[in-house]
Amino acid sequence: MADRPAWRHVPSGVVFRVVPGGTFRMGLSDAELDAVRAIERADDADDDLEAFFAGADRARPVREVRVGPFLIARHPLTVAQARHWLPDYEDSFAESESSTARFEDDLDDLLGALPFRLPSEAEWEYAARAGTTTLTFRGDGKPDEGQVLDDFADEERTAAAENAFGLVAMGSANEICADVWIPHFMDAPVDARPRTGDGPRVVRGGGGDLYPWQGCDEWLLLLSATRDAFQDFTALRPVAPVPTSQGHAGRRGNT
Repeated sequence: MADRPAWRHVPSGVVFRVVPGGTFRMGLSDAELDAVRAIERADDADDDLEAFFAGADRARPVREVRVGPFLIARHPLTVAQARHWLPDYEDSFAESESSTARFEDDLDDLLGALPFRLPSEAEWEYAARAGTTTLTFRGDGKPDEGQVLDDFADEERTAAAENAFGLVAMGSANEICADVWIPHFMDAPVDARPRTGDGPRVVRGGGGDLYPWQGCDEWLLLLSATRDAFQDFTALRPVAPVPTSQGHAGRRGNT
C-alpha cells in the first residue's frame, strides 16, 4: 500500500483514505471544454462530440464549493467486500472477487446494511480532482483505456494509479452519489451537502462499464466532471467521518 494515511474497516477489508478539507471549482470549466475541443480538433475523438457539448450544461455553472475533511474508500467496493454485507451477492460482470462490485436490484439491501454513507456529488468530484483543475487528475490529455482500473488484486498497479489523495479508479465505474439527479448546478449549495428530492440519484464515472471500448468516446466518462442519472447498475464507494479520537490520520487505524 502506498505510504499515505489510511484506515481499514477490518471486518470488510475496506481501506479508507483521508481527504483533507478545502475549496475547489466544481463543474465543467471553460478551460476543460476547450481541452475537449482541442482533442476533437486533433482528430483524437472517435465521433462528432456535438452531443457532449450540447449536454455540457449538466455540469455547469462552475462554482466554488467548500468541502470538509472526510474518509472515502480507496476504490469502489469489490465483490469480496460486498459479500461482507450481502453474503449472497453475485455479479456476472465481475471476473474475480477483487473486481469492482456492481449493484442492481440489491442496491437498497446494501444501502440498508452498510454502516457508511454515500459521498455527496461535491465530495466525489473533489476527491477525483485531488487538487487539479484539468480533465482528469493526470491532465488535459485524452484518457485512454489503460487508465480504467476495475480489479484491485495487483497492488503494484493499484498503487501506481493513485491520485494525490491516494484514491484509484475515480471514473472507471459509474459510482452512485447521495444527490438526487438535477441536470445542472443552478442554485446548488456552496458546501458539499447533497441535493435532496425525488427521482434517481447521481452517478459519476463509468469508463469501465463499457469495457472493452468500442470507439464511442468512452473516454469522456473518465473526466472528473462527468455526471449522469442512475439507470441500471452502479458501483459504490463508501464515505465515513474522520475519526476524532485520533486527532490526525494514522497509518493503519481502524474505522
